[in-house]
Amino acid sequence: MSDSKKYAVFGAGSWATAIVKMLCENLDEVGWYMRSVYTKEHLLKEQHNPSYLSSVEFHIEQLKISNDINEIAEWADVLIFAIPSAFMQSELNKLSIDIGNKIVVSAVKGIIPESGLLVGEHFHDIYQIPFENIAVIAGPCHAEEVALERLSYLTISCADPNNANDIADKLSSSYIKTKISDDIIGVEYAVMLKNIYAIAAGIAHGLGYGDNFQSVLMSNAIREMKRFIKKMHKMKRNINNSAYLGDLLVTGYSVFSRNRMFGNMIGKGYTVKSAQLEMNMIAEGYYATKSAKLLNEKNLKKTRLPIIDAVYAILYENKNPKKVFKKLTEKLD
Repeated sequence: MSDSKKYAVFGAGSWATAIVKMLCENLDEVGWYMRSVYTKEHLLKEQHNPSYLSSVEFHIEQLKISNDINEIAEWADVLIFAIPSAFMQSELNKLSIDIGNKIVVSAVKGIIPESGLLVGEHFHDIYQIPFENIAVIAGPCHAEEVALERLSYLTISCADPNNANDIADKLSSSYIKTKISDDIIGVEYAVMLKNIYAIAAGIAHGLGYGDNFQSVLMSNAIREMKRFIKKMHKMKRNINNSAYLGDLLVTGYSVFSRNRMFGNMIGKGYTVKSAQLEMNMIAEGYYATKSAKLLNEKNLKKTRLPIIDAVYAILYENKNPKKVFKKLTEKLD
């Protein structure tokens, strides 16, 4: 991939906005697809996203913004998707051009519900994109800290190290450190799972559990994540690396974590619907919980996943959080 490759971001949420900011540090022009006409017009006039990371100001001459997904997809060589997984397919359905020769990067944190596949697998199976041209962006990296230009770390996973290095280079800056990995499937599962465990951490906090329990919960969560990923994709990996453990910890503990916030509200007595409405943001872990539960039932031969089971029981079976977590405490060590 040469420096002439054109990059574009799909989505207009906080993570999409943060990725555009990173790319603008290194590129003269960045494509940006967003569904909202209002957001586009506001950006062009006021130079910032009206709804997410509004403190970040862009040089509009650097941005090629469009409400037409095909225009941006055709223009760019590298397509970075940062659309919530629950809405990915409805956006992809708008595509009428062939993207088989593009490089696709997933900054999505979940399974595509319609196919039951990881984002990378979905693009491979449905759009015939070779795995060498599919990459995944993982943290630990909160969009809010990117906006503040606080030192953050990204892992870029791709089967082709040249593609991984080039993408990492475009995202690197004085405040973004990058590394590469070839564990594209494992990293993508980790990105999905950490949001479920962050919801668990939030529920625990909302119920009044303290730091001692939180440390035990996170310790068990990384071991549960390891069991899950090993069953789904066995290869040599260090689960303690930042793309796995690091991303889990920041999502489980940070005040910027929307999944922890969502869980905290559930622990305090909010219903799922009322918590979603009040947050006005997508907690990817809600959808990931159902996906992980289904994957375990169909593919993992009932791997022991007590934390995921507990979160599922609360979110999807309307079980009492206090009673569920009381039982969970007996299963952790």
